Amino acid sequence: MTIAILGTGSYLPVEVVGNDLIASTAGVDDEWIRRKTGIRERRRAAPDQATSDLAAEAGRRALAQAGVPAGRLAYIIVATSTPDHPQPATASITQHLLGARDAAAFDVNSVCSGFVYALSVAEHLLRPQAEAYALVIGADIYSRILDYGDRRTAPLFGDGAGAVVLGPAYDRDGVLGARLITDGDHHDLIRVPAGGSRMPASAAVLDRGEHFFKMEGRGVRDYVVRRLPETIHRTLDGLGVAGDEIRHFVPHQANGAMLSDVWPSLGLDYAHMHLTVDTQGNTGAGSIPLALDTVHRSGVLREGDLVLLAGFGGGMSVGLALVRWSPIPLTPTRVHQAVPLDAAAPASVSA
Repeated sequence: MTIAILGTGSYLPVEVVGNDLIASTAGVDDEWIRRKTGIRERRRAAPDQATSDLAAEAGRRALAQAGVPAGRLAYIIVATSTPDHPQPATASITQHLLGARDAAAFDVNSVCSGFVYALSVAEHLLRPQAEAYALVIGADIYSRILDYGDRRTAPLFGDGAGAVVLGPAYDRDGVLGARLITDGDHHDLIRVPAGGSRMPASAAVLDRGEHFFKMEGRGVRDYVVRRLPETIHRTLDGLGVAGDEIRHFVPHQANGAMLSDVWPSLGLDYAHMHLTVDTQGNTGAGSIPLALDTVHRSGVLREGDLVLLAGFGGGMSVGLALVRWSPIPLTPTRVHQAVPLDAAAPASVSA
């Protein structure tokens, strides 16, 4: 039995934040942001929205497309590094919002690699079971933890969520394999120092800005440029797949300029690299499923296409998953009219 993606869904908040607003506090301008990141706008969650709200809406849309009722779910896994609360798990709140009372729900935090980590966990949990389904969601609200005076981080991030439904596919292809890597020696490159057991929240840490997201941009770039190509090559070799067999590359939407720079070294000569970062920004764990849903709904994925998902981020971590695409009916998924479905068209970079 193969475990396949049976449905995709995504949600972007309504508020669009252009570069001019970010630039005014970060001490840069629109041209600088576009040149350094490839981003021209991103979304921002409403004050009354938490990560579970975004996750639940993306989940509803994926479930509707898959035709799987929430009550049939065995697992709900939410990948996030911006949870609603330190505890309980954001997945448990998402479960409540979806009414999926028979599902085991838990979070995965591998920062921007989190969705691929969660996808791999779900695939392993489902493999020995018959007729079991999992909802895997990547969701983050980075707008709440940014220092808008820091030009290294403030222009990069947006808010959003994406989801997939995984389930059995006896006569179809699906997830072929995954590779997960963590290089903990570099854990300090991406961090939120305060709010945990090592540095509890206090007035003093708030005054120092230790509750904000911090990133060593040069170190992160060097890590991705070195680690991502070698991990892709090793992963495909291990699965017996040549790079020129890959048709679609859906990476974490970290930084459009960085992705364009690393792209020639990946060896995916006949693939399309799909980028949504220009209109969505870096949405953390939400970026890969958001991009996958956007690409899927655009109609460019064909039966049998090999799709490589690639996450990389804090930890430092890399997560890759290879999927042979099976057709999914594109059924309407606007299940709550009060929450608008984003209609932005996907961007694609052809090799």
